[in-house]
Amino acid sequence: MRFCRIVTIALATVILAGSASTVDAQVKIGVVDLQRAINETEDGRQAKRRLKKVFDERQKSLNVKQESLKAQKESLERQQDVLNQDAFKKKVEKYQTDLMDLQNEYVQYQQELSTKEAELTQKILEKMQAILRRIGQTDGYTIIIEANEGGVVWVPGNLDLTDVLIQRYNKQAKQGGGKKAK
Repeated sequence: MRFCRIVTIALATVILAGSASTVDAQVKIGVVDLQRAINETEDGRQAKRRLKKVFDERQKSLNVKQESLKAQKESLERQQDVLNQDAFKKKVEKYQTDLMDLQNEYVQYQQELSTKEAELTQKILEKMQAILRRIGQTDGYTIIIEANEGGVVWVPGNLDLTDVLIQRYNKQAKQGGGKKAK
């Protein structure tokens, strides 16, 4: 999917550049780093703090269970020569089941965090896209490319719209241009 986006952007750029030379139209390309913009807006920082709080809570729970498993393993190692084979086998199976449960819980937490992050940032991204559309229309941009998705390695500062986006987003948020990200 990422490859398709890169190819699409490259083709659009080539077509626009080609049509510009034949029609004498001026092509104006802007680039924005949406991830940086999210991280540097007030709503984005608030969303990251919420995510960190959820992550920290989940991590505490996982750490407690991990320590319990570690103690269980050490106990197994000490009892290996003392227990009969059937009792030891049952304890090993219990340990393996508990380990798999912990791994599954970890995967579930990762998915939950990803979902929560998408939920928190989606509203911010929608507001940013609206701001970028207005910038594109009012400032005469032919195309605005997302730096990370488009594979942009370098762009001159005058084409980077990230700081402008952050400033306008924060200004709009302060003026009540939308509710805070939940």
